Amino acid sequence: MDPTTFDLHDIDIQWCPGCGDFKIMESLKKALAALDLGPEKVVIVSGIGQAAKTPHFMKCNFFNGLHGRALSNATAIKVSNPSLNVIALGGDGDMYGEGGNHFIHTIRRNPDITNLVFNNMVYGLTKGQASPTSPMGFKTPVQVEGVINEPFNPVGIAVAQGASFVARAFAGDVERTKELIMAAIQHKGYALVDIFQPCVSFNKVNTYQWFREHTYYLGEEHDPSDRKKALYLSISEGKYPLGIIYRSLERKTFEENQPFYKDGYEPFYRRSVDLDKLRNVIDQYR
Repeated sequence: MDPTTFDLHDIDIQWCPGCGDFKIMESLKKALAALDLGPEKVVIVSGIGQAAKTPHFMKCNFFNGLHGRALSNATAIKVSNPSLNVIALGGDGDMYGEGGNHFIHTIRRNPDITNLVFNNMVYGLTKGQASPTSPMGFKTPVQVEGVINEPFNPVGIAVAQGASFVARAFAGDVERTKELIMAAIQHKGYALVDIFQPCVSFNKVNTYQWFREHTYYLGEEHDPSDRKKALYLSISEGKYPLGIIYRSLERKTFEENQPFYKDGYEPFYRRSVDLDKLRNVIDQYR
């Protein structure tokens, strides 16, 4: 399949020239095309923010919800129709700030969805205030003396909480990001891909060059099934590791644990409503 299958024409893409979002969208299109997942097989779910606009600029099915609520919406869509490939995406503010509570509890539930986070360490849509992942000392028009809080560590939290797939990518490397997105989509269970993505307008510190100098790819010697090593990598100081940091194949998914699917029942969207039974239930509470 050609990645241009997902292209929309004659649209105004509302990202700054040079924004890392362009590269991530390119990687996503290439990943879907390589897996032969046409628009009819995929639902992209997002919240609010520049990253969350991504499905607006693609030919795809999408659900655009409230700020920070993409993961809960994605979980509901997947459990209603398990045959769909559900991708929840958003920025570091959307997913780890407003959506931080959903992030933690989605890991616990382990729905079979892919979670792509465009991590630029700043709020780009609202003009540059600090985000949950902004480093200490980072100065903004709001934090004029610099950020005083420890940055949120999504990879460390995901590994510690038992996420079944945790990876980190760099938007400037389209092909390797594509490969990681493909692996996340193919993984059965919740899959996080935290993607370092430069914001060329509001973050002059964490640039393309900065990310190249402060990251490295894990080698073949890394065993992603080793949770202790994965946790060590996620909290160690120094350069950030890129690649599949942790992967577990042992957990059942949220859908598999639902009692209404254990006996081979039809997905929700295929079921008919028994109006007589529904009326009887309603009548009990009148």
